[in-house]
Formats: sequence, C-alpha cells, structure tokens
Amino acid sequence: MTTQTILGVALATVIGTGLASAQLINGAGATFPYPIYSKWFDSYHKQFPNLQFNYQSIGSGGGVKQITEGTVDFGASDNPMSDKLLAAYKAKRQNSVLHFPSVLGAVVIAYNLPNVPQQLNLSGELLAAIFLGRVWKWNDPEMVKMNPGVKLPDATIVVIHRSDGSGTTFILSDYLSKVSKEWEAKVGRASSVKWPTGLGGKGSEGVTGQVKQIPNSLGYTELIFAVQTRTPFAKMRNASGALIQADLKSVTEAAASSEGLPDDFRASITNAPGKGAYPISSFTWLLIPDRIQDPAKRNAVKSFLKWMLTDGQDMTEALNFSRLPKAVIAKELRLIEKIQ
Repeated sequence: MTTQTILGVALATVIGTGLASAQLINGAGATFPYPIYSKWFDSYHKQFPNLQFNYQSIGSGGGVKQITEGTVDFGASDNPMSDKLLAAYKAKRQNSVLHFPSVLGAVVIAYNLPNVPQQLNLSGELLAAIFLGRVWKWNDPEMVKMNPGVKLPDATIVVIHRSDGSGTTFILSDYLSKVSKEWEAKVGRASSVKWPTGLGGKGSEGVTGQVKQIPNSLGYTELIFAVQTRTPFAKMRNASGALIQADLKSVTEAAASSEGLPDDFRASITNAPGKGAYPISSFTWLLIPDRIQDPAKRNAVKSFLKWMLTDGQDMTEALNFSRLPKAVIAKELRLIEKIQ
C-alpha cells in the first residue's frame, strides 16, 4: 500500500467519524524541532484542510507538563520521559504515553568572537570546564591547546544558557555527564539544571539572540538556529578523537553507530562511538497518549504520524535535520497501531 493510499484511507476514516468540519489538534513542547514541525503542520494542513495543528514552542519541560495535565493532544520533547514521569502520567491520566522519534538533530556550541575568523575546536572535557566556570578566559591554555595557531583574545567567556526547562539542555547535560565526571557529580543531566555560571535566555531563540548580541559569548543551541542566524559554532572532538562538524552526515552516523533502540524508543545517542559521529546528537520525540477517546482526533493523529514517517521525512534535510533510519521508521509504523 502506498503512502498516499494509507493517508487517503486514514483521512476517509477521519471524515467518516465526524471530521466534516475543521478538526484542531493542539500540541506543545520542544523548541529544538520547531522549524520542521512548523513546516510539517503547514504542509499537512494544505493537503488536508479539514485538519489543523496548533503547536506552542514552549520547551520540552512544558510539553511534558501539558501532556501530563491533559491540556494538549500531544507533547514534544528532546529528552524521553523518565520512568518517574511516566508513572506520574499513568497515575494522573489512567493510560500511558508513547514516544515517537520524529527527526534527528544536533546541539551546537555557538560563539561570538568578532576578530577570530577561524572555526573553533572544542572537546567535551573543555566544554564542561567552561560551563562549570573553571575555564573562564578565551585564551586559557586548554583553549589555546585545542586551537593551535588561532589568536584568541584575553577576554572573559560570557556563558549563555537556557533559563527555561529544555530538552536541548538535557541533550547537552547528558553529553557532558558522559564525558566529565566533575560535571556529572556537580550538575548532572536534566531539562533544568543549576548552572554554575552564565546568563539565561528563554528558548533556543533567546540563547541564539544573546550570543549574537554579546561579544565574547558562548552558548548552545540547535544546528538549525545557528545556521539560520549565521552564528559561528565549534567543531567538537568525538569519542574516537576526531574533530567533527555538525551536519546531516555526522548526525546520521551518530544514530547509526549507537546501540539498537529499545522498543519504547527512549534512548540517548550522545557521545556515540562512530568515527564520524557528531557527539551532541539526539532524536527528538512526539509524546502521544496510547488512548485517545475522540475517534476523529485519534484517527487524525494516527494519519499524521504515518505521513510524518513517510512523506514528511523528505522535508527534513532542507532544514538541517537528519531523516530517521529506515529500521526506526518501520518500528514506529507498527507502534502507531497501539494508539487506541
């Protein structure tokens, strides 16, 4: 059965169950995939005008909170829900939530050094030291060692981080916890962490905006935001010791070289072992209840998920996201049938 046939059957079912007028699907959560989600929702609405998505880009923490409280039809998060969060969801909603990887993306280390034309190199250990406040000068010996021949300024590093609950923060802190025992012991991995130093910005837009505006600053954001705003970002030394540029190929290799995904898709691919793997890579997930009471809404959500995993993947690379591996897509298409 072709993708168009699948969608046609699903949409006919939706209309047959009462979607003769517009059906609104509300979602909220991660900023990391917002550019591709906006593209998807707009494109899908153009194909099927009776179905409209309203997505609020409020951060992964907000997405998990709203799906748990039942104020949205789906959530979105850059980090999978923990066992504790899933238990809280089940206790409150009397059902479960399924994790659907949507795309692969990268968190990059953006910086603003006006008089340094060369692209910087960083390691995970050095990056952890910067965010811990232990390395605080651009011309610190460790920074100079990582960037031979680059004339680094004798200036303080202005650290910029997220001020809101963020899956992007989880991805970064998960990576730093893997490469730095000091970071893991003092800060750890979470959507919201107690930052030892730095200024806060709300959302990926806020962090990227501050980095652009403040000379000698350094922060973290999604690859797409750095590319769109023409903000320089560093190459990262990966687990094999290679200096890697964040791009579609290196993010895809991170997924390919990681251990097989569990059946519930909750897994981390940061610091992947592949020789060409970009180390701060991640899936991002749609959080979908496994029981949706409204038949029209249930069929609309299932129809969109099938489209996202097929036709929708063709739109990812233009926005600097990597498409899902075929094996992952096959497993997800089977998982859709668990939505009742």
